[in-house]
Amino acid sequence: MALHGDSTEELRLFQTGEHPCGYFPERRARDLVLDPQDSRLGELYPMALGWGFRRSGDLVYRPHCQQCRACVPVRVPVERFVPDRSQRRCLARNGDLECRVLPAERTDEQFALYRRYLAARHAKGGMDDHGPHEFDQFLIGGWSHGRFLEIRTAAGRGRLLAVAVTDVTPLGLSAVYTFFDPDERARGLGTYAILQQIDWARRTHLPHLYLGYWIENHRKMDYKRRYRPLEHFDGRRWREVDAPGDGAP
Repeated sequence: MALHGDSTEELRLFQTGEHPCGYFPERRARDLVLDPQDSRLGELYPMALGWGFRRSGDLVYRPHCQQCRACVPVRVPVERFVPDRSQRRCLARNGDLECRVLPAERTDEQFALYRRYLAARHAKGGMDDHGPHEFDQFLIGGWSHGRFLEIRTAAGRGRLLAVAVTDVTPLGLSAVYTFFDPDERARGLGTYAILQQIDWARRTHLPHLYLGYWIENHRKMDYKRRYRPLEHFDGRRWREVDAPGDGAP
């Protein structure tokens, strides 16, 4: 399959073979993938975000399953976002934390936290044997626009509690992956990281925070609907979820 972007050259897309679905174990999945050998991937990636694609390492993909359309690309228009009561409580609960935006370069401290997070939250999920190479391959890649948003306790340099891997593009920020201290569950660090990414986008005058894929009523994915207003990509354009006449699932 080939598309034409802003460049005069064709943009090639490939469909993967079937593989186990990461969200519904009983289902099989397929993806559309931008040509991994295309030297323009870094340049094309912001445009692909606008088409509902996502980055994992150097791979830019979008679910393309024959019998399922559960994965819906979503983004937050940051200027119109207003935190709800629960999100305001999360901000207040974490008022003692500090955030820093750093280059996407692995440190021993970050890697140790990543390993603890995987062991506690995703044991036997296929990432148990991730070492430093897999960390770099999955979260940084060779051409990415990534930054690491570090979240620490405020005392001194502070203890590292969370890292939100975030891509920076002209269309907005993209939340790639967040890992955090599993012993700090009460803080709601996943929610706090998204709220900080929204604030970061607003401060830097970027219009959107891309949240990847929302799956309605899925235990691990439906939380994204709590960030309002929320827009979804219907295959042609972005529309507000729950807006009058909206066709969201």
